[in-house]
Amino acid sequence: MKKWNILLLTFAISLMTTGAFAHAIWIETGNTGQIGKAQTVRIYYGEFVDGERDSVAKWYSDIKDLELWLVGPDQKKIKLKTTAAANYYEAKFTPGSNGAYTLTISHQAKELGGETKYHFLASADVIVGKPAGKSTVFVNSLQLQKSEITSAQVNKQIMLKASHNNSDAAKMKVSVFSPNGWSKELTTDTTGSVSFLPPFPGRYVIEISDMDKTAGEHYGKPYQETWSGATYSFEVK
Repeated sequence: MKKWNILLLTFAISLMTTGAFAHAIWIETGNTGQIGKAQTVRIYYGEFVDGERDSVAKWYSDIKDLELWLVGPDQKKIKLKTTAAANYYEAKFTPGSNGAYTLTISHQAKELGGETKYHFLASADVIVGKPAGKSTVFVNSLQLQKSEITSAQVNKQIMLKASHNNSDAAKMKVSVFSPNGWSKELTTDTTGSVSFLPPFPGRYVIEISDMDKTAGEHYGKPYQETWSGATYSFEVK
């Protein structure tokens, strides 16, 4: 009986860890904005590919305490105020000039999943006016962005660039999730680049993850590894 109880406990811990690992945070907002017009931003936690948007009351650990930051065309970083709703947090900002705006989140959950620390990251871009060239700079330790400031269209190749600790995220796995459950697994090249053809219109969430086997201590508790998962969200027309 004792052996059976140990097995049940191990299984329960495994489920808890796997559930946190599978979940992610992502940002939803319009791809474009206008000078002087408030832009609405929403933050979700759950599993996008399954249509799961968890109620805020059930968000893992202290994820509800995350901070949302805005990086404008002038590269200044501003913290946005967030307000809780049933299953998302909402924020607004009003663009003051043309250019590319990047919304970012980087939050290390207070609770460990077994011996794993979880680092949740997310980003999204908002384009105001008709800027040209490359997207804004990377501001998170793990991040994905479109390589160029262009609109995303069905069956038109989308180029993405991934960065990890201020370097090209080479040979890392990338998951593409579409609005209707279609998904695709990709691998970045040696420069951290990857591309795909979106077959359907709607919102896409792209995720890149990393497992760091460096041990440490987090809020007084030892951990053996850190899982980092970063999402990038945008709409395809």
